[in-house]
Amino acid sequence: MEELLLKYINGDCTDAEKVTVITWLDADPKNMKEYLALRKLNDIMIWQADAAIAPQKKSNEKAAIRRGNRYVIEALKIAAIFVVAFFVSHYFLPENMMSEGETAMQTLHVPAGQRAEITLGDGTKVWLNAKTTLTFPNQFSGDTREVQLDGEGFFEVTTDKSKPFIVTAGEYNVKVWGTKFNLMAYAGTEVFETSLLEGAVEVLKQGNSSGIMLKPDEQASLREDKIVVAPIRNMDHFVWREGILSFDNATFTELVNQLELYFDLTIEVKSRRALNYHCTGKFRTKDGVEHILKVLQLENKFSYTIDDKRNKITIE
Repeated sequence: MEELLLKYINGDCTDAEKVTVITWLDADPKNMKEYLALRKLNDIMIWQADAAIAPQKKSNEKAAIRRGNRYVIEALKIAAIFVVAFFVSHYFLPENMMSEGETAMQTLHVPAGQRAEITLGDGTKVWLNAKTTLTFPNQFSGDTREVQLDGEGFFEVTTDKSKPFIVTAGEYNVKVWGTKFNLMAYAGTEVFETSLLEGAVEVLKQGNSSGIMLKPDEQASLREDKIVVAPIRNMDHFVWREGILSFDNATFTELVNQLELYFDLTIEVKSRRALNYHCTGKFRTKDGVEHILKVLQLENKFSYTIDDKRNKITIE
């Protein structure tokens, strides 16, 4: 159905196909949400491709447009496959065409149970996890490249030694020049965790001019109001970008918290035996929460009930 929706969005449908799409949209409100999600992703990719093409000289315009078109086509292929997983609830683009050099802030919000990917104006790639909001300018100006994160994101930052890249997350800033790192900082929680895979980053508290430098494979975590540096415990955690949940000797409470985040539901654990269970393994989010619970039941004897009206699971 996703391929047909893309044809409809691009105006390539036959009359019969248009009828099929309209009938499908009217059949269920969820279908309309899926269509709008795909349409927004389409708009995002076209907007980004146009932004990338604009600075090119006239002599390179044809080549730039071909590259932009290939980028859009490949991005839409991904969107067609993962449209449900990549559902974006709010993405605010300028209503009118902006003049060259004008800067405006954009907001990308990913609801619980979803994930998204975006390329910023400088070429930096960002993967956003569930319940995450990224605020960023449509183009970077000045001496720094600054964005704001509430949630979890994986960054592949484009190197620019003249303009350091800064991510503001709660009370802390993460300053980088060109690197790969994961940052988790959900507002309203005490979670702050920066994991460095390549390059170097500096973790600074707001208002400070210097902070803690990380080396590859190191992780900085907030513990009792102090930043503690240690080796990354579970390198497989970062496969969340591929829709995979990875646990390495995680407590049942940690596992439940992740399931609530990824699947947008509430889980109440009444079983004390279950709370003593530790989990190591990987699960695909597309298989659903019930599949994960059934696998866990093989080693940890518990029962569960699902209340669809309250979007709640009770484990006993």
